[in-house]
Amino acid sequence: MHGASPLPHCAACPFKREERLCCVPGGKHPPDCPSAARQDLVEQSRQAYARPDIRHFARQAAKVERHSYARLPNGGRMPCRPRILEIVAFAKAMGYQRLGLLFCIGLRREAAGAAEIFKAQGLEVASVICKAGGLSKSELDLTGEDLLNPEHPESMCNPLLQAELMNRAQVDFNVLLGLCVGHDTLALRHLEAPATVLAVKDRMLGHNPLAAVQCSDSYFNYLKTPM
Repeated sequence: MHGASPLPHCAACPFKREERLCCVPGGKHPPDCPSAARQDLVEQSRQAYARPDIRHFARQAAKVERHSYARLPNGGRMPCRPRILEIVAFAKAMGYQRLGLLFCIGLRREAAGAAEIFKAQGLEVASVICKAGGLSKSELDLTGEDLLNPEHPESMCNPLLQAELMNRAQVDFNVLLGLCVGHDTLALRHLEAPATVLAVKDRMLGHNPLAAVQCSDSYFNYLKTPM
């Protein structure tokens, strides 16, 4: 059963960033604001950050965030490195040596490029493609219109094998690249080492899913009508 506590709706918060309670002490907030309504959980999280492992992880993440911006002479700031170099910086800050790259066959060229970049930055890379194992989709009782090409053999994505191979390789940090919705979930559930995402799959938008969100009041306004 769902709890009696009010659901947080931070995505619908009406206040500007610089006046929100979560960003400034004594700031504004709606009634369901978790920063105000769930002080018990706020304090619980504060205590959790005192744990050495969590504290170290969070500190390094915050440092990587800060140094991914360059300060400008006018006091402003600008981004100074892409996400792939943020991953490199975080891995090195955490002392990680071996990365696991779990990728989709549709992004095999991007995976090769990412692996090359990681290696050039002094990291070891183990990589596993989504079709590893060559299992048929018939293993999932998929037939007919549930297959992309019913007339030919079709390998299923195998995130469980991807995860287990990375676990056996004893990677320090996993990087997901373009796994399908759901397949990425299975991989994340079964990976033993921490994980991050370099890019997600969006077949329609060149792997830039935010384009649909950003255009949902114009070109993609059909997204706001029931499917």
